[in-house]
Amino acid sequence: TTNKISYLSIDMNHEIPERPLVGRLAPSPTGAQHIGNARTYLLAWLSIRSRGGKLILRMEDIDSPRIKPGAAQQAIDDLCWLGLDWDEGPDIGGPHAPYVQTERRESYQAALNLLKSAEQVYPCTCTRSDISAAASAPHAGLEGPHYPGTCSHRSVKDGEELSSRGQPFAWRFRTTSTRHELHDRIAGKLSCNVHEELGDFVVYKSDGSPAYQLAVVRDDLAMGVTEVLRGDDLLPSAFRQLDLYRFFRATPPEFAHVPLVIGEDGRRLAKRHGDTRISLLREQGAAAAKFVGFLAWSLGLRPTANLVTPKELLADFHFDQLPSGPFVFTNTMLHELLR
Repeated sequence: TTNKISYLSIDMNHEIPERPLVGRLAPSPTGAQHIGNARTYLLAWLSIRSRGGKLILRMEDIDSPRIKPGAAQQAIDDLCWLGLDWDEGPDIGGPHAPYVQTERRESYQAALNLLKSAEQVYPCTCTRSDISAAASAPHAGLEGPHYPGTCSHRSVKDGEELSSRGQPFAWRFRTTSTRHELHDRIAGKLSCNVHEELGDFVVYKSDGSPAYQLAVVRDDLAMGVTEVLRGDDLLPSAFRQLDLYRFFRATPPEFAHVPLVIGEDGRRLAKRHGDTRISLLREQGAAAAKFVGFLAWSLGLRPTANLVTPKELLADFHFDQLPSGPFVFTNTMLHELLR
C-alpha cells in the first residue's frame, strides 16, 4: 500500500440528521498568522455565516514547545481586523468554555482512559528515526513514513512496566481496516483505509500531552462542531479522526479542505517567500477591505481584487465558486498589498 488517499465514484447523498450548524476558527499560536491562514479563516467564516450558523473561536495551543508569547492575542487582533466575528471564544466566553486547549486537559485524559479501557491504544517507544528506518520508501512524504506496527503487540498494561523503568513512550491508536468514505465539501468524494494507508497514529505524546488528532476530536464533539474547514494538507487527518469518531460512536462533522496557498516555487507558503504576516499588513496601515478583496479574488468569489468586507461577500457565497487547485502567491502580490 502507499500513503495516498484513493478517490471514489459513489453516491454519498445519504440522509444526515439535522444538527445546529456550528463551525470553528482554530488558530494555533505557534507564531504569527499569515495570508494562507487568513484565506482559510475567511472561508470558514463565510461558510457558516452565509447559512446562519454559529462560530466558535478556539486556541489550539497544545504544541507547547512552539507556542509564542502573545501569539494568541495577536491572532484575535488579526481576525477582528479582517472583520470576522464569533459567538463563543476565549475573549468572550460561552457555554463550552474553556476555549484554550491547554485548559482542557482533563477532557483529553478522560478520552485516553476510555481508549485504554478498550485496549484501543498501546504504548509505543519508537522514535521518528526508528519509524523512518523501518518504513519502505513509498510511504515517505509530507505525512511522514507509514508506521510499521513495531510496538502494536503491546497491551495497555505494558505501559505500567515501561513507566516503572523510566522508559518514555507515546500512546498510539490501533487503527481499523475500515474503509472510511468521505464527501468533502471542496475536495469531493474520497476514501481511505487508515490502517493500511496511514498506519497507527499517536494520540498522546511521550511528554504526557495530548496529540492533535485526539484533542480536536474531543473538542469538536464537546462544542457541537458540525463543520471543520481547514487546509487540504490535513486531509489525511480527517480519516484518522473518522476512526476516532467511530470509536466514540459519535457523528463526525462535515469536512471541507481548502487547497493551500503556495509560493512561486510550488512549495507551501513560508518565511522563505517573504513576510506575509497579517499583523504586518495591520502595522503598515493597509486597509482590511483591500486585503479581504484580494482574498476573495484568490478564492474565486470576486472577478477582481476590489475593496470588500466579509459581510459583503455573504449574499452570493457558494462553494462552487472555489478553485480546485492551490493558489500561487507572488512577491508582486505581496508588494501590492503593502502599498
